[in-house]
Amino acid sequence: MELEQLRIFVAVAESGSFTKAAKKLYISHSTTSRAVTALETELSLRLFDRGNKVTGLTAAGELLLKEGRELLSKAEELEKKLENLKLEGQKK
Repeated sequence: MELEQLRIFVAVAESGSFTKAAKKLYISHSTTSRAVTALETELSLRLFDRGNKVTGLTAAGELLLKEGRELLSKAEELEKKLENLKLEGQKK
């Protein structure tokens, strides 16, 4: 599982739409769809109940959304800390 796939999954889950998520992330609908499909394939789990539109999350999708948000938050914190460390090193 890649962080970018997780970011895309969270965006789709929060917006309820692959199209809306794609617009929010400034990527194509097909990229959004492929990322979620690849994630589902890798996990061997369906994350969304699908019809013509995303209709909701499966139990696995609910768990991934909850834990995924936390993981993305931690990854962003780590990136900020590393950036600050790099900036401090440049001041010396």
